[in-house]
Amino acid sequence: MGTVSGLYERAASRWSELQGAICAAIEAADGEARFSTDRWSRPGGGGGVSRVLEGGRVFEKAGVNWSDVDGELPEDFAAQLPGWGRRFRATGVSLVLHPRSPMVPTTHANFRFLEKGDAAWFGGGADLTPYYLWREDAEHFHRTLAAACDAHTPVGDYPRFKRWCDEYFFIKHRAETRGVGGIFYDYVGHAPGHERATTADLEAAFAMAGACGDAFVPAYVPIVEQRRDEAYGDDERRWQLLRRGRYVEFNLVYDRGTTFGLKTGGRIESILMSLPPLVRWDHDVSPPGPREAALVEVLRTPVDWLGR
Repeated sequence: MGTVSGLYERAASRWSELQGAICAAIEAADGEARFSTDRWSRPGGGGGVSRVLEGGRVFEKAGVNWSDVDGELPEDFAAQLPGWGRRFRATGVSLVLHPRSPMVPTTHANFRFLEKGDAAWFGGGADLTPYYLWREDAEHFHRTLAAACDAHTPVGDYPRFKRWCDEYFFIKHRAETRGVGGIFYDYVGHAPGHERATTADLEAAFAMAGACGDAFVPAYVPIVEQRRDEAYGDDERRWQLLRRGRYVEFNLVYDRGTTFGLKTGGRIESILMSLPPLVRWDHDVSPPGPREAALVEVLRTPVDWLGR
């Protein structure tokens, strides 16, 4: 198992560099707290670096994880993925940022590369989960990610990735999306059937995935800077904690990254770093006012933010 031109090693290095760049940008936006660094080894093969910021002025909790793991998949799970056999290698950077203010949206991003048998592919994306909706914020987030995809067409297909994101981050038991979307893609660079992906396929996918990773900070941080000083009170904070409950429900029930980590014997602290420090579930909650209702309406009927 091994990709052409040391692509796996280059991807692992690229994601490690991206982790550092994102952490530096988040520390600057917070202006107070700093990330801790936790290096860990995975029983069975590989390891990673988890970086966590807690109790900041802007971010209540922020986790940015880099990993490079390998091993053998459970037989039933291996059968669900491309490629022969059960051996795998996976490297990626993943993050979830939970702001203190309900006026600043939560966000998630993940950029990864996997090898299994004769198959190799890139997956990932980024999405935005506001508690109070400003249309211009959603448009900025989508526009920045779309520009990164557009620079790498045809592999970077923003309209397809946008639809994929809306479908993937749909909480079926709530009949609503987790947030206002972004991009999501998987199996990019992988050739269908048993045909091995070409060097050109994988290199194009790597360039696109790297560009999307680089676009995350300019897509998100300007929104933080715009909203972090907005006034809010106890009612808005309560709404934020209730909406965080939806976030937890998705991550524990549907999220592929969580599933992959649990089924491959991943490190629990890193897998569950996406969970917020405070959350609440109240019985039979309805939006308490027009701003909250406007958000829920968008979550139930995803919007084409860029008219594409």
